[in-house]
Amino acid sequence: MPVQTTLNKLLASFPANFLEKRAGFLLLIDPDKYDEPTLLKLVEDATAFGVAAILVGGSTMISNRLDEYIRHIKSVSPLPVIIFPGSVVQVSREADAILYLSLVSGRNPEYLIGHHVIAAPLIQQLELEPISTAYLLIESGRKTAVEFMSNSSPIPRHKPEIAAAHALAAEYLGMKLVYLEAGSGADYSVPEEMISLVSKTISVPLIVGGGLRTPEDVHRKVIAGANFVVVGNAFEHRHDKIYLQEMIAATNLSRQNQSVPR
Repeated sequence: MPVQTTLNKLLASFPANFLEKRAGFLLLIDPDKYDEPTLLKLVEDATAFGVAAILVGGSTMISNRLDEYIRHIKSVSPLPVIIFPGSVVQVSREADAILYLSLVSGRNPEYLIGHHVIAAPLIQQLELEPISTAYLLIESGRKTAVEFMSNSSPIPRHKPEIAAAHALAAEYLGMKLVYLEAGSGADYSVPEEMISLVSKTISVPLIVGGGLRTPEDVHRKVIAGANFVVVGNAFEHRHDKIYLQEMIAATNLSRQNQSVPR
């Protein structure tokens, strides 16, 4: 199997995105939160509006229909489908890749390496492309599901230098992506000051997610230095095509708070 084909496909867009002054938008879907018609409509619209890839997963996902959900998504979109796993059971041969997350911000060995050892043989057996990703939880004003489930403390939001040091160490360990995560439904998103320092410290792509609810939220993260933004929870509560379009358009660095033409 070609090595990291899905990652290469994502990163191949960077030269064009740079010229167009755009970042990548990753749509996160928790299968527990959508019925099939709503799911398919969201994916179709997001594909038409220019998202980079679809992430699938959740911290407490209880659905046992992951394969089926991914097949449905791929039936209406040519975009890469990447598993964003909340546990070792969230794997599927139907996906193109999996974020092989190491929770480097915490000190719980199970989420640094323990679960990875369990999942690795299955990922190999399924021929699922692993994308090595440093996962950093950032304080967000409330205890999030991922913080509770991982039993780890987030990095204080007023300590960007701690986040930058963790991200740099992860890059030196060979990880391909760094992901700053405030958590689903966060009161506060990742601070721009932290995003800026981390993006200037590392040379691998930076993903930012959690607590992004408006186009202005997205745009501020991109201006600060995010290469990709992840939004999922916001669309679970607002099934609005124009809202989706405006959120994705906000990845344009030259955007000035204007409305997207309707």
